[in-house]
Amino acid sequence: MPQIEPMDASLKDLRGLHLWHAPMSSCSQRVRIVLAELDRPFESHLVNLEAGEHASEAYQAIHPKGLVPALVDDGALYVESVDIIRHLGGSSEDVSPGSDVLLNAADAAQLDLKLLTFEFLFRGGGPPPDEKAKAFQENHKNEWLKQFYRDFKDGFEKYRIDAAVRRTADGFALLEKHLSDGRSYLEGEAFSLSDIAWMPNVHRFNLMGWPFVQTPHLSEWFERIKTRPSYHSALMEWQPEAAAGAFAEYTTLRK
Repeated sequence: MPQIEPMDASLKDLRGLHLWHAPMSSCSQRVRIVLAELDRPFESHLVNLEAGEHASEAYQAIHPKGLVPALVDDGALYVESVDIIRHLGGSSEDVSPGSDVLLNAADAAQLDLKLLTFEFLFRGGGPPPDEKAKAFQENHKNEWLKQFYRDFKDGFEKYRIDAAVRRTADGFALLEKHLSDGRSYLEGEAFSLSDIAWMPNVHRFNLMGWPFVQTPHLSEWFERIKTRPSYHSALMEWQPEAAAGAFAEYTTLRK
């Protein structure tokens, strides 16, 4: 559903673009990338996920699922990242529309990306303090997300990790197939919303040490993507400086 009725009525009075987002959220990264590609200025509202700000009553009045991102465009509220980039890039001459196949596949890949990110990157940082974890469980209304955090604390079952890895490999195989004819981008020679939807995913798994040598066309695509100004301004410049080194250290340990 691309647009929802806000529970916080004051959002309807906002003019221009307002984005609630988090630096390392892959869904937030998608939206920042399309905004950078379109050169659209926006009012930034950072949501500190580590501090549990997405569990606050005020934020859950903006996004009913307590997730990021959320976008208000002249009073209209959008809360799903693929719907948001479709809304922003729908009639743009600078970014071609993506196909439903690749955009839907990118959307479906988010749950596995979340699970594997927590397992192979965030677990290295240790669990949150008990007081913070308790407050999150008491204040957040998204039962699925609360269960996810409880599962993370207890340790994800091996079958869930293995299944997520297999589905991720299938997703990257789909991209490899699209790129195998030598095209520059996922939909052809024009940069599209499909490229934007998948950029944060490939970047995230690159941080995890994913064996992209098995998908050489996708590796070439990623090297090409990394030269775009939007990759730096919307993704790399928001990534904490210490993140890559800390992730690399923990990834090496896990390997």
